[in-house]
Amino acid sequence: MRFSNSFLDEIRDRVPISELIGRRVTWDRRKTNAPRGDYWACCPFHGEKSPSFHCEDRKGRYHCFGCGVSGDHFRFLVELDGMSFPEAVQHVADMAGVQLPAPDPAAAKREKERTSLIDVMELAASYFQDQLQTAAGARARAYLRDRGLTGRTIETFRLGYALDNRSALKEYLAGKGVPREQIEACGLVVHGPDIAVSYDRFRDRITFPILSSREKVIAFGGRAMAADATAKYLNSNETELFHKGNVLYNFARARRALQTSGTIIAVEGYMDVIALHQAGVENVVAPLGTALTEAQLELLWKMSSEPVLCFDGDGAGIRAANRAADLALPHLKPGRSVRFALLPDGKDPDDLVRHEGRAPFDKVLTDARPLSDLLWNREISGGRFDTPEARAELEARLKQKVAVISDENVRRHYQQAMRERLNSFFQPAYQQRSTGGARREFPAGRGGFREGRNGQRGAQASASAHVVSDRLARSGLVRGHQHIPALRESVLALTVVNHPGLMIDDYDEIAAISYDNRELQRLWSAMLAAAAMVAAPHLTRDYLLEVLEHQGFGELLAGLEQQIRNARLWTATKEAALEDAREGYRQALAFHNRAKTLRVQKNELEREIAEATEAGDAFAVEKLMEAFQEVHLEGLRLENQEAIIDGFGVLSGKVKGSAGAH
Repeated sequence: MRFSNSFLDEIRDRVPISELIGRRVTWDRRKTNAPRGDYWACCPFHGEKSPSFHCEDRKGRYHCFGCGVSGDHFRFLVELDGMSFPEAVQHVADMAGVQLPAPDPAAAKREKERTSLIDVMELAASYFQDQLQTAAGARARAYLRDRGLTGRTIETFRLGYALDNRSALKEYLAGKGVPREQIEACGLVVHGPDIAVSYDRFRDRITFPILSSREKVIAFGGRAMAADATAKYLNSNETELFHKGNVLYNFARARRALQTSGTIIAVEGYMDVIALHQAGVENVVAPLGTALTEAQLELLWKMSSEPVLCFDGDGAGIRAANRAADLALPHLKPGRSVRFALLPDGKDPDDLVRHEGRAPFDKVLTDARPLSDLLWNREISGGRFDTPEARAELEARLKQKVAVISDENVRRHYQQAMRERLNSFFQPAYQQRSTGGARREFPAGRGGFREGRNGQRGAQASASAHVVSDRLARSGLVRGHQHIPALRESVLALTVVNHPGLMIDDYDEIAAISYDNRELQRLWSAMLAAAAMVAAPHLTRDYLLEVLEHQGFGELLAGLEQQIRNARLWTATKEAALEDAREGYRQALAFHNRAKTLRVQKNELEREIAEATEAGDAFAVEKLMEAFQEVHLEGLRLENQEAIIDGFGVLSGKVKGSAGAH
C-alpha cells in the first residue's frame, strides 16, 4: 500500500520517537536529558557496555555512534523487529491513535500532483536566485547589502529577486515545460475568471522562499522594492502546498539548531530571522505576517516546552504579546508554557543586532518573563485600585482569565499564584511581614500603593515574596548561599574550554549542559557556536580562547581560572592530562546534575508547604519542613568546596602529578 508523505509525517509527529524506542531499550539516566527530548541508551542493534545509541524527539531520528545505524520510527521497526514497511506504519499509526487511510486513487493522484508542484516551486526559487545576480537585480542586491546581509547569508536563505515584469516567471516556467495549470496551482500567478491574461504574483520584489518541515519550497514571501507598492510584504496565496497559518518561517533550520541552543525563539518577520541567524542566533522562527495561530503555537511546542515569544517593544508589539498570551492560556500543561521577551521601544531584532551586536538581544532573552507575569501586569496596568469595587473587579477579571486553562493542575497553580499576588497587592499599609527578605510597604498612593525598593509597583515587587510560609522564610533554610558562579559550574566550563577534545567524544552531552549563571550561559552558547564552525582537528584551546576573548569573555575566563586555581582544582586547568580532565569533568557534571535535582525537590517541597500552610494542616507542615531541611542540608554539603575537592580527588598523587608542580 502506498502511503502519502503527509500521512507518514502526521503519525511520526504524533508519536515521540523516544516513546517507540523506549519500549525496547533502557535509557541511560546519566546522559539522557528527557526535558530536551534527548535520549541515550546501549544500542539494540549491537552489543555494547557504554551507551552510544542516540535518539532525538525533535528530529524524530536515532543514530548509533558505535555501529552507524540510523533512521526514523519505521526503519527502527523494520530493521529491529523484522516488520514489513506497511506493518511498521500500522504499528506507529496505532500508537498515534490514527486509522490508516483507505485506498484512495484520488488521494494517490493528489499526492503525485503535490510532488510535481514542489518541483515547480524549486524551479521558481532557483529562477529568482539567478535574477538577483543579474544587472536587473542590482538595486535589490544593494538593498540587502544596506541591511547588512552577507553573501553567505543571502545564499543560505536562498534570497532572490522577482523582475519588474508581468510575465517573466510565467514565461520562464512555460519554457521549461510546466503547464499553465501547475503554475496557477502553485500560486505563482494571479489568475481567475475576471482576468483575461494571468500575470506574475511577485514583481519587483526581493523573494524569500518558505520551506516545509522537510525543507521543500512551498511558498514565497516578497518584499517590495518600490516605495509606493500597495503592500510592503506579500506572501503566496493558499495552495495545495501552503497553508499560511500552519507554517513557521525557518522552521526546519531552527529545529536543527536546537541541539545546541536550548529553546526556540519566535520573532515577527523574515528579516528579523535572517539578521539574527547571521548574528549567530539560529534557533529563530517567525509567523508569516499574521498574528500567531494555534497551529503555529503547536509547532513551537513540538520543538520546545517553553518557547520565547519576542515582540517589538512598541504598542503594536505589546498588543501582539497580549494576543499570544490569550491564545496560549487554554493550552497550558505541566511543562508546556511560553515566555515573553519585549525589545526596547522602537527597536526590532534586525535593528538591534545590526547596530548594537548580539549582546543586547541576548539580554532581552535573558530578561524574558513567564506568561503569568505578562497576564498580571496587563490586568493591573494603568488601573486604580483604591476602592473595594475596583479590587473586586480586578479579582474577577483574573479569575475569568485563569478559568480558560484546560489542565486542572496548571489552572489550580495559576489560581494560587494570582491569589498570592492579589493578597500582596491589597495588603494594608499597617500589615508588615517579617520575612528573611526585604520588607515591602504599601501606603496609599495613586492606586493605594507605593513603589517598592527597586522602583516596582507594590504588587510586582512582592508578588513572589510569599510563595512559602512566613515560618519557612524565617527558618533561613530558603535563603541559601549564592555562588556566582558555583564552583562546579566553573569547573565544567573551564575544563571544556581548556580541553576541547572532550567535545569530540561527548558533544551532545556537553551541548545540553544548562548553567544557572547567566554569564556562563552566554559563554557556553558562544563556545558551542565557535566549535560548530571548525572541523575536529582544528578545535583547539587556542582557537576557542581567541574566539571567546574576541567576543568579550576574556575577563570572565580569567576570573574562572583564578577561582579554579584558588580551589586547587588542577583537573580543570590546561596543564592537566586529558584523562584527568575527563575524570574531573565527569565528577563535576555529576555534582551539577545532582544539584539541579535537589533544587527541583526544594521547589516542590516549597509548593507543598505553602499549600499545607494555607490549608491549616500543621502536622503536614512539620513533616514537610523536616523533608525540606534534609534536602537543603544535602544541597549545602554538595556546595561545600572541600567536598568538591575531595570528590575530584585532586589531593591524590595521580592528579597532582598530571598538573605539574603548582
